Amino acid sequence: MKTAIIFDCEFLCLEGSQQRYWCAAHDPDPVVAQIGAVKLGLGSGFPILDSYKAYVRTVDRFGAQYTLDPFFTTLTGITEENIKSEGISLSDAISGLDRFSDGARFWSWGKDELNMMAISCYVAGIHPSIPARRFDNAVKLLLAAGMPIEDLARTPSNKLADYYGVQHPPLLGHDALDDALSVTYALQHLMKVGKLRPEAFDSTRTRG
Repeated sequence: MKTAIIFDCEFLCLEGSQQRYWCAAHDPDPVVAQIGAVKLGLGSGFPILDSYKAYVRTVDRFGAQYTLDPFFTTLTGITEENIKSEGISLSDAISGLDRFSDGARFWSWGKDELNMMAISCYVAGIHPSIPARRFDNAVKLLLAAGMPIEDLARTPSNKLADYYGVQHPPLLGHDALDDALSVTYALQHLMKVGKLRPEAFDSTRTRG
């Protein structure tokens, strides 16, 4: 069965970092601390086939491990204990994501790959091992399904399933896997009701 990978990343921040574009003297580099992904089948029934989640040991430009800010922990639920007990290197996390994908295209709500493959790999001093051509923006899929642009602009990934009234298990906002699931549930729903065709996941049809 042809598949698509819906993924999300949580990256370091302090309160107000987004508004400052991470440019204040005390802001951390926006490196990835958690990756979540869902494998969505594009064949009969559009099933969710598998999921992937990894905590990443975040390091600064000198190789020292970042200390998580309390604001980030409150926002995401990611604790120092999570990183200590479950964290793996960025290289291993990306390799695991690539193996999980089995060559399928990656989709995120926006362009999370830039934080994962460009910023995080650059800061860690490693080669970005998944090429840019394998990533695309799930916003294109919602546009193809007829979601109004003004609603796209104000609906975060963790609210997308609720926007379409999809019934689903409880999800935690700003958890990478749960945010990826929210997007997946919405895409799955739209395909089931015929508003989104599986062919829309063909990158040749979704170029902006």
